[in-house]
Amino acid sequence: MNKNNYALIMAGGIGSRFWPVSRTEFPKQFIDFFGVGKTLIQSTYDRFLQICPAENIFVITNEIYTDLVREQLPALKDNQILAEPIMRNTAPCIAYGSMKIAEINPEAVIVVAPSDHTIANQPAFLKAIEQSMNAASGSNTLITLGIKPNRPDTGYGYIQYVDDTLENDTEIHKVKIFTEKPNLELAKSFIQSGDFLWNAGIFIWSAQAVINAFEKHLPDMFDIFRNGKPHYNTLKEREFIAQAYQLCTNISIDFAIMEKAENVYVLPADFGWSDLGTWASIYEMAEKDYVGNAVMPSEHVMMYNSANCMVNVPKDKLVILQGLHDYIVVESNNTLLICPRAEEQNVKNIVADVKTKFGGKFN
Repeated sequence: MNKNNYALIMAGGIGSRFWPVSRTEFPKQFIDFFGVGKTLIQSTYDRFLQICPAENIFVITNEIYTDLVREQLPALKDNQILAEPIMRNTAPCIAYGSMKIAEINPEAVIVVAPSDHTIANQPAFLKAIEQSMNAASGSNTLITLGIKPNRPDTGYGYIQYVDDTLENDTEIHKVKIFTEKPNLELAKSFIQSGDFLWNAGIFIWSAQAVINAFEKHLPDMFDIFRNGKPHYNTLKEREFIAQAYQLCTNISIDFAIMEKAENVYVLPADFGWSDLGTWASIYEMAEKDYVGNAVMPSEHVMMYNSANCMVNVPKDKLVILQGLHDYIVVESNNTLLICPRAEEQNVKNIVADVKTKFGGKFN
């Protein structure tokens, strides 16, 4: 195993689209949605154990979740848990993590990945990551993984690539453009063109390459975190970060750097990826009965003349559904949600309305 391989797992989100199961105090990355005996963050950590030495895996999360991270990933040392004092999107957390890792090992090659994705084909995933890390080693290249699309999904960002490739890996293509979530007609045209991929939000680069990118494209943020150089991996790190984050813009790495940099490449890949962004993604991955119902758990759920429903309820509760088609039914934390599957994108707005009306009681 290469001692220069590092992983930075991003685990600070609140997963509001999975409400009411995912709550602010216990978000989706800490939940075992599929009953496999591992939460999403535990599965992510275990994947990277096959690529990076255990001491080279870092988790960056909101400071309110550090105890959950310690509980679910007890092998992590305190120095491997990076606590964000406030939410500031992905650019600040990547700047922080990359500069901290660079102080430990200037030769580091880092894979940055969310904590809440699922991967069906583990060997193919590991191959893609290792291939990208080898290509990024010692180079000033920013690499992202692009998923070969199988449908015109409007919920994902897209990456268009060209024929130009890296000299040391002809499977890794130069990126032409990033496009945020398109409408259906545009998504269909992307699929037909054959040169668009889903943006998986998984990045691979050398520590120095991404630091160079921050210096060029986001110099203010570069200066903020460069000032932490004497403090990283010391007892003063947390105090410095608490001050630094107050100065940071709320901005994503995609918008801040990936869409602007000229040295961005993509590896087309296919490893059964899902970002688990909505209840629909859980429905797509779950086992279903002969009429398309996905019920988790199923011991005490009885369904009559009902089809294509996503049902997630407490295992000890008796639930009877009759005449329900294409619905999401979820109960958790003293909250019941019943919503047409076609309107599930409204869940985030519902959560905001609930917070406005009841404060944080149900959030």
